[in-house]
Amino acid sequence: MLKKIFSRYTPLQIAIHIYAWSVLVILVFKLITGDLSANPIQELEQRTGRHAITLLILSLACTPLNTLFRWTELLKRRRALGLYAFMYATLHIIIFMFDYGLAWSFIVQNIIEKPYILVGLAGFLLLIPLAASSFDIWKKRLGKRWKRIHQTIYFIVPLLLLHYAWGKKGDFFALQGEIIRPLIYTVIAVILLVMRIPPIRRFLASLPSRILLLARKRGTQPETTA
Repeated sequence: MLKKIFSRYTPLQIAIHIYAWSVLVILVFKLITGDLSANPIQELEQRTGRHAITLLILSLACTPLNTLFRWTELLKRRRALGLYAFMYATLHIIIFMFDYGLAWSFIVQNIIEKPYILVGLAGFLLLIPLAASSFDIWKKRLGKRWKRIHQTIYFIVPLLLLHYAWGKKGDFFALQGEIIRPLIYTVIAVILLVMRIPPIRRFLASLPSRILLLARKRGTQPETTA
């Protein structure tokens, strides 16, 4: 059976699926066994939101890492990572609504009173067309518009990071409170977005050739005697 799985899926595919589903299985197991915090619903809400952002950043990393290491398989795995990110974002929203007892007036009131929720909701709503159009059939039907739709990810990721950081207790500018994790996510996202800027992307694409050429020059350089 294992031989059949490994012949059908690549190690990277298997790692992505195991990571994505194991997080959910662990959360459900901890919920059933009462191993979450004193407020399990809030804990579930926070963790699903965090994993949505983690998977979204991993999908954002595929293109820059392919540019740098010429690992083309990463480009094929962006869709799976993006869809898993959307799955966790949807769970995050559903748990949020259950946290307020599905009381719509109370939910709307909280969204209005807490701007970070509004920012997160905007990010989620913008994710929906990306998830819906991520399949090949829509890529063909939408043509050039497909790329424009999916370029909104450059706007969505900062929105969701703002939602994440804003929802934490702490001072982002004074580096105090629960801001370390959102800060790390933001730094990684900024680096990945900068790596997509055309001149930087071209430089990174040429970097392996430059390093190889430099290594060859050094290898063929005649040794000097003292």
